[in-house]
Amino acid sequence: MIKKCAIALSLALLAVACTPKVQVALPAEPININLNVKIQHEIFIKVDKQLDELFSDSSGLF
Repeated sequence: MIKKCAIALSLALLAVACTPKVQVALPAEPININLNVKIQHEIFIKVDKQLDELFSDSSGLF
């Protein structure tokens, strides 16, 4: 009986000793992320000739 209690106690101590520990800590220095991003786009506008003449400088609209 004493032998079983000793084994159970030793297993319990072993289980407590092997408990994993997860720790989250902030870094001492800030995290720097350098991104080199190139954004290139093209816009194509097609205007009818009549609209082009309407909005031209010589039309006097603006």
